[in-house]
Amino acid sequence: MDAAQGLIAHSGYAASGLTVILKEAAVPKGSFYHHFPSKDAFGEALMKNYFHSYLTTMDRIIADTSKTGAERTMAYWQWFYDVQTADDCQGQCLVVKLAAEVSDLSEAMRLQLAEGTSQIMDRLERLLTIALDDGSLPAGAVETTPRELALSQYDAWLGASVMTKVQRTPDSLQRAMASTRRLMKQ
Repeated sequence: MDAAQGLIAHSGYAASGLTVILKEAAVPKGSFYHHFPSKDAFGEALMKNYFHSYLTTMDRIIADTSKTGAERTMAYWQWFYDVQTADDCQGQCLVVKLAAEVSDLSEAMRLQLAEGTSQIMDRLERLLTIALDDGSLPAGAVETTPRELALSQYDAWLGASVMTKVQRTPDSLQRAMASTRRLMKQ
């Protein structure tokens, strides 16, 4: 899974052939097919593994009660920023890398992306609710629900991530960070 995630994050799903993945992981083809009936089944498992790790990181951020809700929200966005500016601004986020590509190729992987991003939204909504409840995000600063704010923030950051990949500069993500800091009064 680790070898495949790195290759796919760099080259994409279709361009990361099974032979290359297996060679990188030092796994014989027969062993692969013992665990996965197809590359798509492997891709689905890869997405589950990726989201498990991603959501575990978010859960650690949420659980850090030494920080306000706004500080925890910004800690999440800082982590996201760091992931997306890695590798010459090519990032390591499989959502950014694969969303358009696999949504047209594999319904099972698209569903994994939909489920995983929905869980990200749930956690981001939780962070924003904590920030509203503890007063670190003043109620008057937000003219929408925490869920709508979570959705619009994630949409903006994903768009900024795509532009960062295209331009190979962190400028778009820096603008997303500045906008989020203003919103969160950080």
